[in-house]
Amino acid sequence: MPPAKRKPRPADSATQRGASKPPPAKARHEKTRQSKPRGAPKQRPDKAPEDRQQEDRAQEDKPRDEKAQRERARPSIDKNAPEKQPTDAAPEAIGHAGSPPPEAIEPGPALSPEEAERARKKYLLRRFWISGRGYWGLHGDRLAWPLTIGLFTLICVNVGFQYGINRWNRAIFDAIEQRDAHTVYWLSAIFLPLVAGSISLVVAQVYLRMTMQRRWRSWLTTAVIQRWLASGRYYQLNLVKGDHANPEARLTEDLRIATESPVDFVAGVLNAFLSASTFIVVLWTIGGALSFSLGGSTITVPGFLVVTAVIYAAITSTSMFAIGRRFVQLSEDKNQAEAEFRYVLTRVRENGESIALLGGEEEENAGIDRTFAGVLGRWARLTGQHMRTALVSQGSSLFAPVVPVLLCAPKFLDGSMSLGQVMQAASAFAIVQGAFGWLVDNYPRLADWNASAHRIASLMMSLDGLERAEKNDRLGRIQRGETEDGAMLSLRNLCVTLDDGTSVVKETEVEIQPGERVLVSGESGTGKSTLVRAIAGLWPWGSGSVDFHPGKRLFMLPQRPYIPSGTLRRASAYPAAADNWKTKEIDAALDKVGLGYLKDRLEEEAPWDQTLSGGEKQRLAFARLLLHAPDIVVLDEATSALDEKSQDKMMQTVIQVLPRVTIISVAHRAELEAFHTRKITLERREGGARLVSDVELVSRKKKRGLIQRALWGSGGKG
Repeated sequence: MPPAKRKPRPADSATQRGASKPPPAKARHEKTRQSKPRGAPKQRPDKAPEDRQQEDRAQEDKPRDEKAQRERARPSIDKNAPEKQPTDAAPEAIGHAGSPPPEAIEPGPALSPEEAERARKKYLLRRFWISGRGYWGLHGDRLAWPLTIGLFTLICVNVGFQYGINRWNRAIFDAIEQRDAHTVYWLSAIFLPLVAGSISLVVAQVYLRMTMQRRWRSWLTTAVIQRWLASGRYYQLNLVKGDHANPEARLTEDLRIATESPVDFVAGVLNAFLSASTFIVVLWTIGGALSFSLGGSTITVPGFLVVTAVIYAAITSTSMFAIGRRFVQLSEDKNQAEAEFRYVLTRVRENGESIALLGGEEEENAGIDRTFAGVLGRWARLTGQHMRTALVSQGSSLFAPVVPVLLCAPKFLDGSMSLGQVMQAASAFAIVQGAFGWLVDNYPRLADWNASAHRIASLMMSLDGLERAEKNDRLGRIQRGETEDGAMLSLRNLCVTLDDGTSVVKETEVEIQPGERVLVSGESGTGKSTLVRAIAGLWPWGSGSVDFHPGKRLFMLPQRPYIPSGTLRRASAYPAAADNWKTKEIDAALDKVGLGYLKDRLEEEAPWDQTLSGGEKQRLAFARLLLHAPDIVVLDEATSALDEKSQDKMMQTVIQVLPRVTIISVAHRAELEAFHTRKITLERREGGARLVSDVELVSRKKKRGLIQRALWGSGGKG
């Protein structure tokens, strides 16, 4: 049967809304509306000349790409959420997307699985830095470069103080060897300023380093979260394949490590390089050449202390690389297991009522034990790696102070080196060895950072894929625009598909006029909820178009209303700000939906998501609807938790308070037909569900009256 196509009906008016509207924030659909594609703008008889001139100027000011068009056409009500910054937000908490994401690199077919995995991880690091380096770019933090230059300067000055303390070390021991009391007292006096200066530099260095870490994390976290929340991608990630499980863990712990560790690493490498360069010169100058006899010939080793330090560091670093080569993979596995464990516990908390009612504690405990066992197993393997690296690190730290003393002992005993020179050489050797062995001490942290950078980059890659799909997707994209004939909503040859190309809804043609109340029915699995998501802009894949009346606001009422944390006032006003309505306006809305008994608790902060029943949550959603007073509302099984009497009251209240609102209801209950003027039916067919009927409805009360008159006569009693 071909899809039923409804003929356009004359609109009551282009402006059916009342002149006075409540103060909720504008919806994303209203502010991000697009005009029809390019071309000469059509003149509409129902618009004033000033409005037409404004439209003409808007048409001339674009071009706009497809992404911008879709964003402007997006009919979500959640516009204020991403724009409104918390009152206590740090000034640096404004991220920017930075450089455009690179094209994904697919491993070549000739690569082995191991080579392909290495290529993927290399690309992930590159992807992380493409976004991360934007902190120092044009749209980055204004204090990024001052903090970086200040940190670099402090590190250089601190190395100078280290050199001064090293020289002091030589002087004090020479004075002690010579029993020069005056020099010892004078050196003791200047030691405190040296120490105070060094400590002050270290404290200032810690401040600048941690401030940079905090601001970089704030900038990058904000940028990634904005991309994650944009265009419903946080929802779409659940519909596509990819390595982006548990994004909340990636956006918190992994992103923290990914931004903290690089600053530590760069500061550590810089300090190690400057220290090694400075004190290698000291070792070369003090130690000079070492001569010894071997096989009847004399061998001279110039700069023997430097050569020894390099060989010593090479041995320890090579040992660390050999022992800790699997550190990165084990750290990544452990982080993934930790994220899964947190997710399982979160699921139990969020679904506590259902689990308790079903008595599922034992099964949940078994699932938690299995997940936690995976955490412990990965941690045990990581423990073995830490033990082996500790062996190298601890051994290096014990030998480093002794080796230079033993090497310098022959020269001290023959009188060619003073005690002060020996102690200066020992101090310089320890500093050089510490600089060379920096990687030995920080390899576990480097591996942990590598794993965290991979995980956050995997999330970025998935967002990249969705972003590219918005511009060019082989599966096709549902276009979004504006109606031109006064209709409130038009679905033009709409096909909704899964991300693998499977059709869910096909060839849907619907036109809904202002003020209509349309009931969408059909068996379970026919794609009704998917159609609702496509209308809301959350489901991007398919073809055809979804067009809305320009300047009108859309409000969605899902089956499971979202209850935010905080006060009941905030929950009532969501997604707008809690102070957008006066207390008496919110009280009136609660009275109308049967929640008047909660008015006294409006300012109370409580776990309302757990406190309210399913029916109370749906009533609260209707209170939001009355406050926001939109032009078009979509009810997706929004009364499923209410009894028939309460459902009738909710629908009557909406129709009475908002008589001109356009309603689209997705529901199974036949009783809802009484509150709708039109019914369209979806039926599952091969290749996707199709619209099979589109009929006018007669209210239930009128039907009953006709039956009574036929059986008992007009006005007769049963």
